[in-house]
Amino acid sequence: MIYMRQALQNAQKAFELNEIPVGCVIVCENKIIAEGFNQRNCKNNVLFHAEIIAINEACSKLNSWRLENCILYVTVEPCAMCAGAILQARIPKIIFGCKNKKAGCAGSVLNILDEKKFNHQVQIISGLLENECQEIMSKFFKNLRQKEFDK
Repeated sequence: MIYMRQALQNAQKAFELNEIPVGCVIVCENKIIAEGFNQRNCKNNVLFHAEIIAINEACSKLNSWRLENCILYVTVEPCAMCAGAILQARIPKIIFGCKNKKAGCAGSVLNILDEKKFNHQVQIISGLLENECQEIMSKFFKNLRQKEFDK
């Protein structure tokens, strides 16, 4: 639970930057080795999702593209791009907080992570600190709608 709490702190950083509040940490041997939060708008780059940032950092720290001994914690179910990166990095397990019913690719829309046609599948655990993860997302989108309404 401590790792998901850190992922939530990273989501809060995204929230404060007016980014969709998704946070991520990657753990190896019971130690956080990489962190990320959404920065797509700040960087004007679609690739700056929390998971991609964290995977990039973890690969650099381990000096390997294979993250076979790592666990990825993320506050929101990964999208297709992030699920693909998780597969490519050979991460064996992810734990996420709340579902992404519009774009989730760990079971909500698709389950890329458990597709048997790929040469790697990922163990998925969902619902860790689900209420807290959903709460920050709801707050963000409520604020966004209010800003649009105020225009």
